[in-house]
Amino acid sequence: MSIWDKLAASTELAIGGRIGALLDGMKGDRVVDPDRDRPENQVAFTVGVIALGAKMARADGVVTRDEIFAFKEAFKVSDAEMKHAARVFNLAKRDVAGYETYAEELVIVFKGNRKLLEDVLDGLFHIAKADEALHPEEEQFLGQVAKRFGFTDTEFGHVKARHVIAAKRNPYDVLGVKPSISDEELMSHYRRLLADNHPNKLIARGVPEEFVTIATEKIVTFNEAYGAIAKQRGI
Repeated sequence: MSIWDKLAASTELAIGGRIGALLDGMKGDRVVDPDRDRPENQVAFTVGVIALGAKMARADGVVTRDEIFAFKEAFKVSDAEMKHAARVFNLAKRDVAGYETYAEELVIVFKGNRKLLEDVLDGLFHIAKADEALHPEEEQFLGQVAKRFGFTDTEFGHVKARHVIAAKRNPYDVLGVKPSISDEELMSHYRRLLADNHPNKLIARGVPEEFVTIATEKIVTFNEAYGAIAKQRGI
């Protein structure tokens, strides 16, 4: 069953048309078993990205019918599958709950899994960049979501660094390290980033296979950043 079929089934359970209620229903004490947690995490991840994307679309005070297509472009969703994503998007637009509620619900559903929460942030950046520009209102919104997720300003800055125009990227910020890092430490950190963000790792922690574009772009960005530093250092 694809994530879109799972999403269609889950949204039928949204109490009173509230996406927040759907996320709330995914909470609870569950056995920490990756194989058991993954299906629920997949739906929660997808709902979270789309719902927070809907709230982000309202960050500048204007919501147009084109906003949902930003999601379609970012994740290459087919026309047939768009109806499921659009349902969540439209429910979230109508929901009186703020983005704070959604963000806090995801922290609980994911049991504070920072890597998975960072994956959600990356997904939101993908949506924000769909028009090839990251607007100040969107950046501010994403910063607030990051705080609700428990990330510091510095940690958010490292995530953001991966999504700015390539020519403006600071390779050290992209990798989340300081220029004073040794060559050996840099190599070790770089290899750990590649391992943690391999598509198989994302899928294992609950990112649906349909969203592997997140991992693909991150790996490319990490490779470019490390390559730039290595060239500068002559290593």
